[in-house]
Amino acid sequence: MRKYKKILVLFVAALFVMSVVPMALAEQGEKININTASVQQLCNLKRVGPAYAERIVQCRETNGPFAKAEDIMKVKGIGAKTYEANKDIITVE
Repeated sequence: MRKYKKILVLFVAALFVMSVVPMALAEQGEKININTASVQQLCNLKRVGPAYAERIVQCRETNGPFAKAEDIMKVKGIGAKTYEANKDIITVE
């Protein structure tokens, strides 16, 4: 039973590290290019989960690359609040 508890603790710790490190990198000036980022990378944006990240990818595949960061608001469900929360860390270059 102790072995399973250790494994569970290590698993939870690994998940925590995997979720915190990308956000910390983004806060340190690492920008996320919404024209090239994967679904997983887009999930690091504030207020963006897997469903919205997939919509971003689908939007750029259907309509071509975003011309400016504000164009992320063309994605269904992503509005001004999400853009404002991320405007300093998203790029299209």
